[in-house]
Amino acid sequence: MDSLISSLTSFSNNPDIVRWGLTIAIGLLMFLVAWGVMFFVANVMDPARRRLSQLSGGDGAKGSSKFADRVAASMDGFSSSLMPKNAKETSRIRASLTQAGFRADNAIFVFFALKTVLAILLPVIVFIAQSFFPKLTTQNVMYLIFVALGIGMFGPNYVLSKMVAERQDKIRRGFSDMLDLLVVCVEAGLSFDIAIRRVSGEIGTSHPVLAEELAVLSAEVRAGVDRVKALRNFADRTGLRDIRGFVALVAQSIRFGTSIAETLRIYSEDFRDKRTQAAEELAAKVGTKMIFPLVACFFPSFFIIAIGPAILKVYEAFGM
Repeated sequence: MDSLISSLTSFSNNPDIVRWGLTIAIGLLMFLVAWGVMFFVANVMDPARRRLSQLSGGDGAKGSSKFADRVAASMDGFSSSLMPKNAKETSRIRASLTQAGFRADNAIFVFFALKTVLAILLPVIVFIAQSFFPKLTTQNVMYLIFVALGIGMFGPNYVLSKMVAERQDKIRRGFSDMLDLLVVCVEAGLSFDIAIRRVSGEIGTSHPVLAEELAVLSAEVRAGVDRVKALRNFADRTGLRDIRGFVALVAQSIRFGTSIAETLRIYSEDFRDKRTQAAEELAAKVGTKMIFPLVACFFPSFFIIAIGPAILKVYEAFGM
């Protein structure tokens, strides 16, 4: 403690101010930790929650899952006060969580609670670990603390965006197969709702993520949700432009009473042409992308092999 105070004295000539500031910082950290523990205990040990959990079903094999639910629910009260007041930012994070596959009602609360815990815990870990590295200067320690704080604040957003991109890529890969199977089922005489359910079961092995989304779409329709509304929810859960176009076309076909089979077949042909054009575009870019590896790696070796012997002969002829 004294060594830390002496190292922080470089920022101020008065050691009492440094001592009081460090005491206030530690007290604030202990207050935040105690506050989180208080919310955790108050929600997990709440008798009303335990009673509702008992009424929802028997215990036994489901005990661990119920405890996990209580742990997640206990974070709601703590993280609700930490959520941003901007409704647009909250809506964006909620949409990203849904597109990443986290559909629980308390997912956004757990996300912001995780960000808060990491923003507090990582700098504390760096602050504690600096005692094991005495060669680190005070400036380096402060720099690492700010880096840890940035990782805690922005790291979850980066990980969430990567999860969304990975899940969208999986859905995009299976969308063409889903579209072809849907066209076959509808043209064979199945209704659109039954075709969605059938396709969801057929692609469950090869494209489980897309099959899950189709199963949710089918469940919403069977639960009484309007078909157009369920399709728009499907597009919002995926966040893909191709699926938004597909949903808009099907919704327009339902609204005007045209043939869904004809609409799906036309869209399938257009989508196949679009994929072909995208593949041709990527193939056309290969020549341009290969210029830099050729210039950096291939041409120097080629010139050394082709011109190197001639240069050596010239050196020998001129006696260099």
